[in-house]
Amino acid sequence: MSSLAHDGAVYRRAETITKHDTTNIPGGRTDAIHVGGAGNVVVVFPNDSTCTFTCAAGDILPVAAKRVNSTNTTATLMSALYATG
Repeated sequence: MSSLAHDGAVYRRAETITKHDTTNIPGGRTDAIHVGGAGNVVVVFPNDSTCTFTCAAGDILPVAAKRVNSTNTTATLMSALYATG
């Protein structure tokens, strides 16, 4: 999924994602997620819909996520990326 990276995107802030089934990402809605270790990422969007992405190590998912669920997420070393500071 490396092709999903934003062309020319510059991220000004990042934070480690702790996957959890009820606790949202503290920094708010993401602009993208960096996946450090390959696996599935279950993204929860602001409208509470979910989608499972299969990612390789180093992928960047350009998603506006409010949470990454723990259940069924096997990817590791994820970081929330933000375009604004």
